[in-house]
Amino acid sequence: MKLLENKTALITGASRGIGKHIAVTFAEHGANIAFTDLKEDAHSQEVLTTLQNMGCKANFYASDAASFEDSQKMAQQVVSDFGTIDILVNNAGITRDNLLLRMTAEEFDLVMTVNLKSVFNLTKAVMPIMLAKRQGSIINISSIVGLQGNAGQANYAASKSGMLGFTKSVARELGSRNIRCNAIAPGYIETEMTHALSDDVRQGWIKTIPLRRSGTGKDVAQTAVYLACELSSYITGQCISCDGGMHT
Repeated sequence: MKLLENKTALITGASRGIGKHIAVTFAEHGANIAFTDLKEDAHSQEVLTTLQNMGCKANFYASDAASFEDSQKMAQQVVSDFGTIDILVNNAGITRDNLLLRMTAEEFDLVMTVNLKSVFNLTKAVMPIMLAKRQGSIINISSIVGLQGNAGQANYAASKSGMLGFTKSVARELGSRNIRCNAIAPGYIETEMTHALSDDVRQGWIKTIPLRRSGTGKDVAQTAVYLACELSSYITGQCISCDGGMHT
């Protein structure tokens, strides 16, 4: 059963990692896909080709989610190309890990701008579209680190925790217009970054997870499908931890 038939989804930072998995999984469920990243490269072209080969309408947009002006222009172009935006997935994000003692103001500010202000930028950009239709689903990709913190990631944790407060506030403001806003907090997910860790380090992490395995991008993507479709029509202002029981 295709749960997102004829829906148009805008997904930021989807040229790789979790964003890529969300784009492909949404397409499997019948959605049209508009996705972004900072620039067009081999990764974005690969995702675009994959989506088009699946038979869905798909476009890539080179856009800086941390820029309010870029976000506004890009959202308007998506509407021009697709006719509407039904689902927004705020996935764009970066890390600049460092112990707080050594963290620079630039490292803190950059992570907050890219991870948190981008959520404001894109939500503001799609709000008029969703308000006009009195319908929409906004999904913010937070992190388990936003729930429990992590040494060496004060900037990242602050940005992901701030995203949760933003999610709850938007849910309260837009709920009466049938626009839902939820968050997902992924835990230990297999990515290019975790593949660089030693087996000992990876197995040490896995031992702390009740389900005794790392998560995959597909795990997060399937959670996003649920929040995007009508199966979750009475759920808003919530954060679902996709972490194998790590934060329990």
